[in-house]
Amino acid sequence: MDCEKIGLFIKGIRKEKGMTQKQLADKMGISDKTVSKWERGCGLPEVSLWKELSAALGVNIEDILKGETEHNSFANGNMKNIKYYICPVCNNLTVSTASAGVYCCGRKLNEVTAQKADESAKLKVEESDGDWYITSEHPMEKNNYISFVAFVTADSVQIYKQYPQWTMQARIPKRRHGTLLYYSTTKGMFYQYL
Repeated sequence: MDCEKIGLFIKGIRKEKGMTQKQLADKMGISDKTVSKWERGCGLPEVSLWKELSAALGVNIEDILKGETEHNSFANGNMKNIKYYICPVCNNLTVSTASAGVYCCGRKLNEVTAQKADESAKLKVEESDGDWYITSEHPMEKNNYISFVAFVTADSVQIYKQYPQWTMQARIPKRRHGTLLYYSTTKGMFYQYL
């Protein structure tokens, strides 16, 4: 680890937050001389202080250890650039229109890429009263189920949460074409066009 780089990073974030060394030290219950030592690159915080330092600065521990934050390039909120992050523990979905550092259940999540559904994996789509009625024969068991179905258009994402031991179904207003996504807890994420 580069003590100097980490020290300069801590100093930069502290100043960005408008805090003095003393204010940061008081927040953490340590001396301002300790903060000064870190910022000069003469040492690093003890392991027991990293979580507290992260909270005080409002920055991930990972970024502090690297001595820099990753900045997203301006993506203009374009749904074509949407990224999907799925927690392997609780199967929750997080979406972002640019790359992001996403955490759930104490883990950093990696972006999930959807694969095109072949005929055997496609969801069944029927038209009903001006809606698309989506169903599937996929097992909906505790350890093998479809966690969500999402409909993505150029300007919106509609997410329909699904639960194990329920029949998989969703009713989507038929207004325009888009991409239908779904996530199987055992097979991954798939897409098909509507």
